[in-house]
Amino acid sequence: MTTTGALFYIFAAVLLFASFRVITARSTVHAALYLVLAFANASAIWMLLQAEFLAIALVLVYVGAVMVLFLFVVMMLDLNSDNFRDGFWKHMPLAGLIGAVIALEMALVLMGGFRLTDAPPPDPQLAKLGNTHLLGVEIYTKYLYPVQLAAVLLLVAIIAAIALTLRQRKDSRSQDPSQQVLAKKADRLRVVKMDPVLEQPSLPAKPPAPPAAPGAAGDKK
Repeated sequence: MTTTGALFYIFAAVLLFASFRVITARSTVHAALYLVLAFANASAIWMLLQAEFLAIALVLVYVGAVMVLFLFVVMMLDLNSDNFRDGFWKHMPLAGLIGAVIALEMALVLMGGFRLTDAPPPDPQLAKLGNTHLLGVEIYTKYLYPVQLAAVLLLVAIIAAIALTLRQRKDSRSQDPSQQVLAKKADRLRVVKMDPVLEQPSLPAKPPAPPAAPGAAGDKK
């Protein structure tokens, strides 16, 4: 067994363990951390497969952004995970059967990609471009319409999520965008002309006279 094969089995074993702990961990924070571990090992496997762009994108997008957001949300909401685990083991056999069917379907689909006996030899000129360049060429030429369709679906999902979480509350302060667009300068600002008023400087008050001494008053008499 080569070093690459040994590393693949190690990363794959850790990935399977982390994936299993994601759905069996009692703490939601621990489940999110196990998911981060699963993403990191999947990124390492992609690096072994020489898919550098996908590996870096997985680390930057999911581990560096999405999972950090999940952790903040989970720690801020402080959800009680015990209520969500009611009946977990009761539905475990059905969930395992569905997972096995999905894994079998994925294996049947992906096994065709490993049969490279009838495939033509790769062009040596394309090998010099690099994986990222070739991936961009494939996405924006051969798979342009599927990528655009996926982008539209993601946009619809974002709008639907915002619409589902939007709540009208009495104490909420919000603005109507249509009223903001139709606003004019005359409705928001009024210039008023006023005559300048100059205040007269007030004179300083005179200090009180000092009281006369008793001896001076007797001499005057």
